[in-house]
Amino acid sequence: MINIETPLTDEVVENLKAGDIVLINGYVYTARDAAHKKIVELIKNDAPLPFDLKGQVIYYVGPTPAPPGKVIGSAGPTTSSRMDSYVPLLLSLGLKGMIGKGQRSEEVRQAIKKYKAVYFLATGGVGALLSKHIVSAQEIAFPELGPESVKKLLLKDFPVIVAIDCYGADIFKR
Repeated sequence: MINIETPLTDEVVENLKAGDIVLINGYVYTARDAAHKKIVELIKNDAPLPFDLKGQVIYYVGPTPAPPGKVIGSAGPTTSSRMDSYVPLLLSLGLKGMIGKGQRSEEVRQAIKKYKAVYFLATGGVGALLSKHIVSAQEIAFPELGPESVKKLLLKDFPVIVAIDCYGADIFKR
């Protein structure tokens, strides 16, 4: 297993290979399709973003409300292809990683190569277990989106697999 810290650097990304098992530590940001649409609108209007994209990782998740005594509810990955139309722009502005489930389009795979980024798979169906690796959660943008608002999560040993590395190797194409 490879332990990495966010934000990601080119050096960290270059050392990850498709199929590697990784534990992510540090802050990541949540965003699903509705939040991606709003972020892209902000970019197109030259408005400030809720977080600096450079070196960051976005987790495609809409967690359930936190039960009493918990930081967050179930936090399993969303199907990543729903964000594919937004990804090349975000990568061009410095986004370095994405966490989700499922395959990505050829356009996204090429953008990952071009901008030296990485796509991680989180296991679907185990959101309750994955939430145990989330140490803190803070809503930072778009509260009107409810569970799909943008949140800043602090991860501790969050388990993922490198699905597409910065060289274009894709575990779904093996």
